[in-house]
Amino acid sequence: MEKRPIGRFAPTPSGRMHLGNVFAALLSWLSPKSQGGGWILRMEDLDTLRTRAEYAELLRDDLRWLGLHWDEETQPQSQRSAVYDRYFEQLRDLGLLYPCYCTRSQLHNVNAPHLSDGTYVYPGTCRDLSPEAQKAFGRAPAWRLRVPDRVWQLTDLAQGEFVQNLATDCGDFVVRRADGVYVYQLAVTVDDGEAGVTEVVRGMDLLSSAPRQMYLQELFGFSHPEYGHVPMLLAPDGRRLSKRDRDLDLGELRKR
Repeated sequence: MEKRPIGRFAPTPSGRMHLGNVFAALLSWLSPKSQGGGWILRMEDLDTLRTRAEYAELLRDDLRWLGLHWDEETQPQSQRSAVYDRYFEQLRDLGLLYPCYCTRSQLHNVNAPHLSDGTYVYPGTCRDLSPEAQKAFGRAPAWRLRVPDRVWQLTDLAQGEFVQNLATDCGDFVVRRADGVYVYQLAVTVDDGEAGVTEVVRGMDLLSSAPRQMYLQELFGFSHPEYGHVPMLLAPDGRRLSKRDRDLDLGELRKR
């Protein structure tokens, strides 16, 4: 028996939605609804310095105005630290985590490994530090997940075939920052997995995140959802639309 399709829209409540956000929301709603499925709303508010409750309420109001009604709103990420703790401990128990003391400037140094598009590949600098060397830093570390030398392949609903080897195209990646905040990759994998999401429709800027999330899904025992990474809407001058620049935000559009 096939699972009922479950899609989701997971905005960051850091400002009013712009036209690009609306485009992604519409497609993420239309795909499961056209198949008789459900649509989940989730506020991705891990960055509490940028996000605000009033923006979350504006998002809900704008979605209602657009006629995009959700079947369920799951708990916001800012309230799920204890849940993420459990999955973090699973990774620790598997022996896949290690502390990382690299600074941002070290990671983005011109001599560090980079792909042709400028994306840095973590070279494993802290992977095998001794306990004594770790202690010598005298500060809290970020925590990285060891990745296998393995090719991940998916057939994206919008972009077609996508292939990535995490070892050579990404490197071991951070799952928890030094300040204790869980990063997007871990949080979104847990949230989608626990909510039973079967398809993820979002902007194509997140396509390269899919293999990292697929790896985590396997470690946590979640099924892989289908992915659809839709084109980004751009301003006339070629810029990505930005909440900060108020590019055709819903406030302006609703006034018209």
